[in-house]
Amino acid sequence: MTAPPFAASGAAPRRPIRELSDELISQIAAGEVVERPASVVRELLDNALDAGATEVVLRLASGGVRSIVLEDDGAGIPAAELSLALRRHATSKIASLEELENVATMGFRGEALSAIAAIADVSITSRAIDAPHAQRIDARTGELSPAARSVGTSVEVRELFFSTPARRKFLKTDATEFAHCLEAVRRQALARPDIGFAVWHDGKLAAHWRHARLDQRVRDVLGDEFVDASRPLDATYGGVRLEGRVGLPDASRTRTDQQYVYVNGRFVRDKLIAHGARAAFEDVLHGARQPTYLLFIDIAPDRVDVNVHPTKIEVRFRDARELHQAVRHAVQDALALPRPAQATEHGPFEPTAPAIWSPMPMTQGGLGLGARVGVQERRFEWPSQPAPADPTAAADAAGPRVGTPRVPDADETWPLGRALAQLGGIYILAENTRGLVIVDMHAAHERVVYERLKAGLAGAARIESQPLLIAAPFAATPTEIATAEEHAETLAILGIELTPLAPTVLALRSHPAALAGGNGVALARAVLAELAQFEASQAVERAQHEILSTMACHGAVRANRRLTLEEMNALLRDMERTERADQCNHGRPTWRQLTLHELDTLFLRGR
Repeated sequence: MTAPPFAASGAAPRRPIRELSDELISQIAAGEVVERPASVVRELLDNALDAGATEVVLRLASGGVRSIVLEDDGAGIPAAELSLALRRHATSKIASLEELENVATMGFRGEALSAIAAIADVSITSRAIDAPHAQRIDARTGELSPAARSVGTSVEVRELFFSTPARRKFLKTDATEFAHCLEAVRRQALARPDIGFAVWHDGKLAAHWRHARLDQRVRDVLGDEFVDASRPLDATYGGVRLEGRVGLPDASRTRTDQQYVYVNGRFVRDKLIAHGARAAFEDVLHGARQPTYLLFIDIAPDRVDVNVHPTKIEVRFRDARELHQAVRHAVQDALALPRPAQATEHGPFEPTAPAIWSPMPMTQGGLGLGARVGVQERRFEWPSQPAPADPTAAADAAGPRVGTPRVPDADETWPLGRALAQLGGIYILAENTRGLVIVDMHAAHERVVYERLKAGLAGAARIESQPLLIAAPFAATPTEIATAEEHAETLAILGIELTPLAPTVLALRSHPAALAGGNGVALARAVLAELAQFEASQAVERAQHEILSTMACHGAVRANRRLTLEEMNALLRDMERTERADQCNHGRPTWRQLTLHELDTLFLRGR
């Protein structure tokens, strides 16, 4: 391989320090603001919304690479200010540091138009409210000329990256770039249902969203499927107001493409918020599935810094912990009510029988932690039929009738219905007003036990620890070792004892007794990662729940265990009153509904 020309001397020749040209400065700045055509669309949309537009039309050619034209009916730009609008750091949005710290507009940096003009041919045609006609300015020449249009502004961007052809090579196909542009409009349309949006591509109408209420706009943009598979969210925690919709675990996806977060109307990507939402889903999602949600967060402008990155898609919060907790609790509360309790046709379900059921006590198999974490397992007799007054009916009462489930009263509805049979030692078949209910008995009981253990843990001091006969050493990073030393007491609450053996080695000397046979080292490393990133109380809670989840899994009724009808019914009633009963601790569904219509379709009835 040929050596570089300066290799012989051992160092690069010194070059004098000098100022860059204005053109090069603008092109460098444009690299931060404009990544692809969708970046231009986003910036132009921000300006249109700040101008008070009620109708926005976007016209694209070749995915936006050849041409981007955005038209709005906003307030327009006076002719005397058109040339100023194309200069760097010229804006009408802010005028002081105080206004920057309380910015309430979408744009404020005053660099988007100048950055775009540095890498494309740009022209602006605008007419202010009191102007007799519009004026057009060419960004290349600065020439102003009269033009015809109604009040508002049209920005035309042609041949993106023509002056930086190397950047143009990194663009994808026209279809891909158009998809990104459409997504940029979709994000704004979700947050502003009071504005109409139309998108044209290569002369064809690609999307049109009319003025609507927020709930209708969500349906129009994200589809009926998203709305039908989600729950509304409306909560206030301290100074944080949250609204939107949270997708049910069944609606999870392999990608994060249906996670929309808005802070004071601005679409953002924030790891803190994403983690808070994910934490709320942690024991109802299966594997690496991603939750779906639409969150609108309102917070005082002086508590959030939007001046973090030129794209304005990243933000920083003054009290990150408060926001994380607010997002987590709001999403948890939205998911908490089990769907069986919502399915009844007669309003909210009110349990009528104390059918708390535990066919496998939590004292078996080394799971005697129940008492230590404040959990008392109780067994109630399922209400049997009253004794018949007729002596001749005694034989029947002592036969099949004994122990059969009570039939609900006329004014009472059991959302999960009445148990009929057990299938394959795994599934419970039940009948409700809608048709057939199929329940995975192990998964369902696992959730019931888990939620009961969590409730009992609230008053417990710590989880019982099991010392290891032989310490388990593992390689550790300096951060893990420092975290282990700093949070030794916190780890002890979880039944974990770690000691350093060497500068890069930690030894696990005890782990939670509930995890006998489990991977204690993996648990310890996960807890250390949580403690390093988040506050101790949050890491403790998540680790405790992971341990209790393991306990519940081992303590739940196993497959092939034969249950009586009264035991099956008791489990169904417990599911109806248990939070998050639709999924087991690992995120798998616990029950499914087959309606009478679906059964009729299977058997071709009515055809």
